[in-house]
Amino acid sequence: MTYIFLVRHAMTVWHKEFRYAGSSDVGLAPEGYAQADRLAEWARRADLDAIWCSPLSRARLTAAPSASVTRIEPQIDERLSEVDFGLVEGKTLAEAEQLYPEAMQRFRNDPVTFPMPGGEDPREAATRGASAVRDIVAAHPKGRILVVAHKTLIRLTLCSLLGIPLVRYRSIFPVVNNAALTEIRFRSQDVALMQYNSPLDLLLEQAALKKLRDV
Repeated sequence: MTYIFLVRHAMTVWHKEFRYAGSSDVGLAPEGYAQADRLAEWARRADLDAIWCSPLSRARLTAAPSASVTRIEPQIDERLSEVDFGLVEGKTLAEAEQLYPEAMQRFRNDPVTFPMPGGEDPREAATRGASAVRDIVAAHPKGRILVVAHKTLIRLTLCSLLGIPLVRYRSIFPVVNNAALTEIRFRSQDVALMQYNSPLDLLLEQAALKKLRDV
């Protein structure tokens, strides 16, 4: 079996302002660096075999402390980049709705057939995300792998891997918090969702309690 731990990158300066980052290369906010350090606390105990991440700096900066404590060199895969949001990049939801009201309404009704104006086709993003994860699994059979990626890509990839219609990615997986962890188990051709959007603080607390019980 192979276990993939999908983690959304830590908070950025744009996400703090509720702006769509998409394919734009945006740095971490101060809170984001603290989240990355907490991820490293989890990684220290996670018995990881590899770390993979998106090439965007917010993902690489999130993965860096975990790479340091585990002494695992992160591997970069372009396919793990966030979906390109086109004309909405850098804008808040309110700004996008004011500028493109009809397009945003169509997006809310069917985000796959009608992606954000000028944005990437979600079907193509789902295909590249799922293929990246499957290639990572093939490269690390029976491994435990940390993969640092992005909110929309993670949701689309989950739908693709689990056989959920892509049009439901926003309703089935409404939230992916910064630095939250989602675990997928691969056993032969079977894919299972073991946990979704788990907060790091809870995982660290559980690990601490387990350590106390084992003493």
